[in-house]
Amino acid sequence: MARRTAEQEQARLLALSVRERRYWEQGLLAAGADEVGRGPLAGPVVAAAVLLPPGCLIEGVDDSKKLSERKREQLYERIREKAVAYGVGWVGPERIDEINILQATREAFGLAYEAMEVKPDILLVDAVKGLAIPVRQEAVVHGDALCHSIGAASILAKVERDRYMRQQAALYPGYGFETHKGYGTAAHMAAIRQLGPCPLHRRSFIRKVWEDR
Repeated sequence: MARRTAEQEQARLLALSVRERRYWEQGLLAAGADEVGRGPLAGPVVAAAVLLPPGCLIEGVDDSKKLSERKREQLYERIREKAVAYGVGWVGPERIDEINILQATREAFGLAYEAMEVKPDILLVDAVKGLAIPVRQEAVVHGDALCHSIGAASILAKVERDRYMRQQAALYPGYGFETHKGYGTAAHMAAIRQLGPCPLHRRSFIRKVWEDR
């Protein structure tokens, strides 16, 4: 992909920040929130919420899935440096099995919001509606690709979770967590059949894989 010019990047960021700028013009602080890890067979679901100062647009911020690992790591540090506040919420495999992944995701969003030292006036959330948290909310479908602050949150959540899964790979060797981060690749499913599940696995997600061994 050709590198964007400075003018192209500025235009892209302005398009991504339409919602935030609308609230900034009203004197409101708008934060973004996103999650990562709903689909994997192992590991936590992680949500992040990010409140950037009005007018702050960070070059390169985009949907975390569109960025290389190296770029995500670079942006992760820049986002944390620029943020007025941010929070990260974690819900682990046992809790996911207990309450289901949808409710666990909603819980992770709540924990991320609670962890913010400065609370926003409005929370822009990637697709999820009606979170049980005391703040005005706006759900944005495909928000990680369409909204600057949600994209920033997606990067924080992705880097936090990926780092954690790489660390866990050393504790639970043989599954390849450092590579697939818990997602259901053919190699991961083969490892479950060979080694059995480990504490990171979501039993409700791997039941069929384990039973079909």
